[in-house]
Amino acid sequence: MLLWINGAFGVGKTQTAFELQRRLPNAHVADPEFIGYGIHRMLPASARVDFQDRPQWRSAVVATLTDAAEAHDGTVLVPMTLVDAEYFDEIMSGLERNSIGLQHFSLTASPATLRRRLRARAGYRLGRLVGRDESWALAQIDRCVAALAADRFATHVDTDDRGLDDVVEFIAERAGLELEAPRLSTLRYQARRVAVAVRHIHV
Repeated sequence: MLLWINGAFGVGKTQTAFELQRRLPNAHVADPEFIGYGIHRMLPASARVDFQDRPQWRSAVVATLTDAAEAHDGTVLVPMTLVDAEYFDEIMSGLERNSIGLQHFSLTASPATLRRRLRARAGYRLGRLVGRDESWALAQIDRCVAALAADRFATHVDTDDRGLDDVVEFIAERAGLELEAPRLSTLRYQARRVAVAVRHIHV
C-alpha cells in the first residue's frame, strides 16, 4: 500500500513519514523529490524550473511508486507536496490504474505556523549556512494552504495543535495500520528530528 503524505512546505511531511517508518513494521519511505533532483541535474541551470511542471517527472513518479509498491511487502510512505489539482489527479489516477492501493493525507497548519516551523527547523538553519535559499518554499505557503483546503486533498490532518506523535498515531489509526514501536523519549525524539532534517538538506 502507498500512503501519500501531502502538505505545504514546513508542515512536517518528512518527519511524519520517517516516524511512521520507525514505528510501523516493514515500512519504506519513497521521496519523489529525488526524481525531480535527478531531472534537474540532467538540465542546464536555465532550464531548472519547477520539476512538477515536467510530464516526465509525473510519469516517472507513477512508474517508480508502482514499482516500489509492487516490490515491497509493506507500507510505502510518500512525503511530497502536490497541490496542483491537475497534476494531483494525473498521478493519483495513474497509480489507481496500476491497481496500487493508495491512501492520501494532507497535513495542514496555518500560514503563521508554517513560517515559524520553516524558520525554526534544523534543516532550514543549516541550509542557510551552506547557501540553501528557502525563500521559494516560504513564498509557496499561502498558495499551498489555499489549494490543499479543497476536498480532493482530503483526508486533512490539522497539525497546528498536534505534536508529531499525535499526527503519526492519527494517520495510522485512520489508515488501519498498527504501530509496533513506542513513542521515543524526549531526548531521543529531538535527536532523531535533527538527524532526519540534516539528512534531507538538498543544496
